[in-house]
Amino acid sequence: MNNKKIRVRYAPSPTGYIHIGNLRTALYNYLFARHNNGTFILRIEDTDKERKVEGSVENLINSLNLLGIDYDEGPFRGGNFGPYFQSERLDIYMKYALELVEKGNAYYAFETPEELEAMRERQLAEGKQTMYDGKAREFSKAKVEEMLATGIPYVIRLKVPRDREVVFHDVIKGTVKIDSNLIDDQILIKSDGYPTYHLANVIDDHLMEVSHIIRGEEWVTSVPKHVLIYESLGWEPPVFAHAPLILNPDKSKLSKRQGDVAVEDYLKKGYLKESLINFLAFLGWNPGEGEEEELLSMDELIKKFTLERVHKAGAIFNIDKLNWMNNHYIKEYDLDKIIEMSLP
Repeated sequence: MNNKKIRVRYAPSPTGYIHIGNLRTALYNYLFARHNNGTFILRIEDTDKERKVEGSVENLINSLNLLGIDYDEGPFRGGNFGPYFQSERLDIYMKYALELVEKGNAYYAFETPEELEAMRERQLAEGKQTMYDGKAREFSKAKVEEMLATGIPYVIRLKVPRDREVVFHDVIKGTVKIDSNLIDDQILIKSDGYPTYHLANVIDDHLMEVSHIIRGEEWVTSVPKHVLIYESLGWEPPVFAHAPLILNPDKSKLSKRQGDVAVEDYLKKGYLKESLINFLAFLGWNPGEGEEEELLSMDELIKKFTLERVHKAGAIFNIDKLNWMNNHYIKEYDLDKIIEMSLP
């Protein structure tokens, strides 16, 4: 395990309710932090202005509180590594983006959306992978300064090194390797001055001294880009751990199109927080060989949780299993408490 003090983060976007998959991410980070006497950070990744939903941060924090997942640093609580809203850290991202440009690890690009779409269509017609063609990589410093002086909109892109292998180790998935020629010159700063997820994520995780990145498998394809940003800034990457996808019984990915996936939906339907937490913990994890007990309290989960016991394969969302757990916890509840919870 990493020798640094354990610091993990749950970093949702304020786009509405907490999806079941996002709640599992929060839970795994929380369990890992508490198991290792570490720090659990809540960070709000709110740089996508178009998708931001008013009131969703408050709803998110309320849902975490209802489920007994308390954070140590974050919005409305403070800490030594804030601000904890990315929209309040824009100057920080620009500073490091310009540092990458100065080092020759990033560059300005000036294509219009129409030009980028034409590039994409041309590559599709030629049967090639769609990615930025790197034209602006070769611009001289004088040409760049001339174009900047005219006020032409620009983005800043990562200059991905060519003809090398990008390698990283994932605690759950093992060693992952990818040819750098397959990695796009990712945009770091958009034309509106806001950072992309990739740049903001890496900078915040480093500056907040995050030791372990625990998140869903859908983000694993971003890691090679992040590793290259860490390298370009001369920083050591944290430990990566990508939990398996949550699947429907038919093995399709769990999504809102298949029914209720918001945490609030389950609480409103009478599912107890104990059963939800217990059920989600086992969606991709088990306590190990010889451990047959499936009904575990939060304290018991904290005691037993390790990343090494998280599975690689997708986890099936079995509603019958959740119902079974919920029935068990209901039977253990005090009758007066059940009646109180049932009142409108």
